[in-house]
Amino acid sequence: FLYFMCHGYARYGYAVCAPERAYVPHFKQLISLDNLGVLNYNLISGFNTAKIYASEEKLVVSLIVGQKGKGKTKELLDKVNTDVKTVSGNIVYLDKDTAHMFELNNKIRLINVSEYDISGPDEFYGFVAGIISQNHDIQQMYFDSYIKISHQTDVDITENVEKLAALSEKYKVDMILSVGLERSKFPAGLQANEKIAINFL
Repeated sequence: FLYFMCHGYARYGYAVCAPERAYVPHFKQLISLDNLGVLNYNLISGFNTAKIYASEEKLVVSLIVGQKGKGKTKELLDKVNTDVKTVSGNIVYLDKDTAHMFELNNKIRLINVSEYDISGPDEFYGFVAGIISQNHDIQQMYFDSYIKISHQTDVDITENVEKLAALSEKYKVDMILSVGLERSKFPAGLQANEKIAINFL
């Protein structure tokens, strides 16, 4: 993810920036933010894409995308362990196993999805909705190995991600997913969705 500076504060990941200027070190440039509200700048540098929004609109789902070995899990772990220090609500981390248990802050709830009888994306969506329904204090949900835990290998993930985005927006829960896909195989429809931030590694 990127670091944005808004009014002198550094914020990790996507940002809700007050109308002014945002410095994006990854792209080595300043982005001017006007007072019109939503900004839909798409910055492309190499294999990375960022979306910047002003204070009128907030991204609800963020994707970290790349092939195996690109460092997606490290990005996810770094972000969740940083965010847990500042968020006021609860954080849930969904994973395919418990391998990263001791790398997570003990305030983060780890859920081993493989322990539950989930066999497809619809069941996975219901599982996520159930977690949210049982805890109204959840502020963030992290999905490591999203394609594996949602059983969408060789399946277009667009519909399921968009359903999660709608769920995220409705219940005010930020969702951050690591997605094991090459950029060339990533669904074009998701890249066009203004509610979804994408970081290609």
